[in-house]
Amino acid sequence: MKILVCISHVPDTTSKINFTDGDTKFDTNGVQFVINPNDEFGLTRAMWFKEKQGASVDVVNVGGPETEPTLRKALAIGADTAIRVNTEAKDGFQVAKNLAQVVSNGGYDLVIAGRESIDYNGGMVPGMLAALLDANFVNNCISLEIDGNAVKAVREIDGGKESVSTTLPLVIGGQKGLVEESDLRIPNMRGIMTARSKPLSVVDAVDASAETASVSFEKPAPKGQVKLVSADNVGELVELLHNDAKVI
Repeated sequence: MKILVCISHVPDTTSKINFTDGDTKFDTNGVQFVINPNDEFGLTRAMWFKEKQGASVDVVNVGGPETEPTLRKALAIGADTAIRVNTEAKDGFQVAKNLAQVVSNGGYDLVIAGRESIDYNGGMVPGMLAALLDANFVNNCISLEIDGNAVKAVREIDGGKESVSTTLPLVIGGQKGLVEESDLRIPNMRGIMTARSKPLSVVDAVDASAETASVSFEKPAPKGQVKLVSADNVGELVELLHNDAKVI
């Protein structure tokens, strides 16, 4: 089984976010980038298929040279090869078109993508990729078992979970639950050294125009100051909750 894991290069959630050019561009200065958490769950599950079922695991990213350290980390975790599509990721459709070309050229049976990236939270790429490939699709996937060509998956839905049966070829949008957080892997020194010699190929982008564009960005409004009320002054607390917060 050939598996391709889509890797997004995203800011660490602890990074301080700023915007430039009149709040139209993300300021990357001083920002630490990591593997998108939803993609990391998928990569960890792919490593299980590699170790238990002999699958091959490749990783792919659509982006510039600045994303290669993130791909190298995926290789250090255990992926066999990495592919970088040499173009700026502009929107979900453009990314999906480029990923579809990689999948078609590589003949992959299973494509694991995160259900969304934590930077733009578009949640569009996995579904569009499946449509472009005419492949089966399971989104919000929290469990995945494969036996030959048969697939059993569980996906999260509003108010519960849904079990589904399908077949390869398959695209999934994975998330937390696909593996436990305790199962996530930190590259060890051997993995880091080995990753340096693993192949990382750069391929040309396909002709795919972006269908959407970000007009501007805006930070959440700062939170108001906290007003402390003495534990003995219940009347003042009730008054504040009723008149100011309007929650009672």
